[in-house]
Amino acid sequence: MNAVAERRGERWLPRYGGKISAEWAVAKLLQILEESPQVYAAAERFLEATDWVTWQLCGAEVRNICTAGYKAIYQDGEYPTDDFFAALNPAFRHATDRFSRDLHPLGGRAGGLTEAATRLTGLKVGTAVAVGNVDAHVTAPAVGATRSGQLVAIMGTSTCHVMIGDTLAEVPGLCGVVAGGITPGTYGYEAGQSGVGDLFGWVVKKLTPPEYHTLAQERGLSVHELLTELGQDQAVGEHGLLALDWLSGNRSVLVDTDLSGMIMGLGLSTRAEDIYRALIEATAFGTRVIVETFNDSGVPVQEFIAAGGLIRNPVLMQTYADVLGLPISVAGSSQAPALGSAMHAAVAAGAYPDISAAADRMARVRRAAYTPDPHRHVAYTQIYQLYKHLHDLFGHEDRTMKTLKRLRDGAVAHKERSEVLA
Repeated sequence: MNAVAERRGERWLPRYGGKISAEWAVAKLLQILEESPQVYAAAERFLEATDWVTWQLCGAEVRNICTAGYKAIYQDGEYPTDDFFAALNPAFRHATDRFSRDLHPLGGRAGGLTEAATRLTGLKVGTAVAVGNVDAHVTAPAVGATRSGQLVAIMGTSTCHVMIGDTLAEVPGLCGVVAGGITPGTYGYEAGQSGVGDLFGWVVKKLTPPEYHTLAQERGLSVHELLTELGQDQAVGEHGLLALDWLSGNRSVLVDTDLSGMIMGLGLSTRAEDIYRALIEATAFGTRVIVETFNDSGVPVQEFIAAGGLIRNPVLMQTYADVLGLPISVAGSSQAPALGSAMHAAVAAGAYPDISAAADRMARVRRAAYTPDPHRHVAYTQIYQLYKHLHDLFGHEDRTMKTLKRLRDGAVAHKERSEVLA
């Protein structure tokens, strides 16, 4: 897709940082066509789950501008041309017939609950149903991020970074910039990291010895809490490790699912808590790459706000502040996406004229909850330069990671064929 778009000079490609991700809707639809053409032929509509749920609630297919823009390449009032889709696969020419051009703004009213939906929800017939949205994007107003320069990182198994701006800029490696994609009347910018909390879960499940699990249980802690505690007093660089946080590929700014993770500096004295802490630092370094890319592209990050499940880990949050060299504000609600959804519903129901007004009354945030330690920031900056060297080397120049993945996939496929023949 990216090669064809670049060759054809598609003007929408820079809006997505120069690369469409394999995670998004059009790539998935092409995958269905190529792998299950009978399913593609039978599918009358292809839509995001949020729009399908809305459809079931109010009985009308009302699609949102957010997912159409970020996931389905809808820009400046149109999808890519039929000729572009045909260049990917002749049978793909009319792909957008399965989408919709009737798109609705965030905070708009999609309709009212049907009788069937009231039996599912217990609410009254006609209760306002808001236009669908994305879990990460609804979080921005929930933490009061309704102005330019406020970057919100929704930190969980992965991290999504969203920010609004008054002007349009092209940011390399971005997931997308969409007019009205986060807040109506502004440009919504999105970046992300494919794996964050998943990395820490991997250490707990795969690399932590049984005695750690026993100790955590005896102390009434989760293994995550124990590993964090065991590594929290380390000096910067004490564990001697440097990791690339690409165990799930890289979403921003490299936009490459074929990349893989790496841990450098392992020795016989390396412990599970060392790896756990090194991966916390690696995800913070990955976030710093994203912040610096925004800054370098004319979209300055003036405030960093964190939400999601990982804000419950104060050591992680302080590490991020120290790596970024920025104060970090945190969501005042443990369920910020749910709060943001309620705010959009309040706008759809007419309780507030727009989402900014709803945020003025309903947002919850603790400003500058974490402030950077200047000495640790200097030390982390030195290690970050090493991270950036590896980031650029394996992300752009060296193909070792991709070769290993290709060899692995080939070996697995050969083994599966052999088992079938046997």
